[in-house]
Amino acid sequence: MLLAGGMPAPLAAAASTPAADTALFWALSRDGRPTGYLLGTIHSEDPRVLDFSEPFIERLAANAVFAMEMVPDLPTLTRLTEYMQYQDGTTLESRIGAERLARLRAALAGYSVPADWIAHMKVWAAVMTLSVPPPQTGFFMDFSLSLRAAGAGLKVVGLETLEEQLAFLEDMPLVQQLALLDQALDEYHRVDEVHDQMVNSYLAGDLGALVEQTEEQLKEIDPAARDYFVAQGIDARNHRMLAALLPHFGSGPVFVAVGALHLPGASGLIAGLRSAGFELTPLPLPFSASQDRSETEQDGQHETGDAP
Repeated sequence: MLLAGGMPAPLAAAASTPAADTALFWALSRDGRPTGYLLGTIHSEDPRVLDFSEPFIERLAANAVFAMEMVPDLPTLTRLTEYMQYQDGTTLESRIGAERLARLRAALAGYSVPADWIAHMKVWAAVMTLSVPPPQTGFFMDFSLSLRAAGAGLKVVGLETLEEQLAFLEDMPLVQQLALLDQALDEYHRVDEVHDQMVNSYLAGDLGALVEQTEEQLKEIDPAARDYFVAQGIDARNHRMLAALLPHFGSGPVFVAVGALHLPGASGLIAGLRSAGFELTPLPLPFSASQDRSETEQDGQHETGDAP
């Protein structure tokens, strides 16, 4: 996912998520008829989350529509670049001060961001940049899935426009953006470590662990910024994505891939799809390594069962 995959994504109702709802991959059905799949993704270039199993690829190709948060086509990415900078001549230094700007330039040294581009960067854009490790390939999990879906002939649709996805950041009060920036500047040296921990939890297949790690990160965020992020960056977006998603089921089976932290909680897509009449059945993770591990565990269970 483009935004919440990097920035800490709070779950307002995470504590109310049933223990059984910690899966990341689900089969969808309605009235006993298969209607598609729901996959929680992670915004990562880690090769382990790009190594999809053959059965998963076949499942993906069997759908009519691939629905993701936002389609990362060239026009959209070009507009994103424009949104990330002030277009009226405003400078970042005028918003954050010379001391913060100096710290930010040092923190961004490993990101290959041109100095003149930083000069007009928006505050939230600086936070977003520091919230993930410096990109190496740009080939993130959600992007890889969209390419596979398009190659298999699925219609690729976005559940949000760029403007809708960025609205909560654009509208966030400056004082809250500064609070997030201060945290990012204090923690940027740990971004690789935190990212690796999140990927490891993701590969373990436990959504609950991802929620717990996110909540630990949130303890350091200013309460007002945290509450705003929950209400506008998660809850409101979940409701909007669900409303945009439901009509697509009229075109045939839909494969839904959104950031994993948009799945749980009272406002999450798991609860939302159930409320809309869908049945959800948990599935194993879709990666080759996960499948191999699952088969090994099953073989071990069979051997144990056959023992006298």
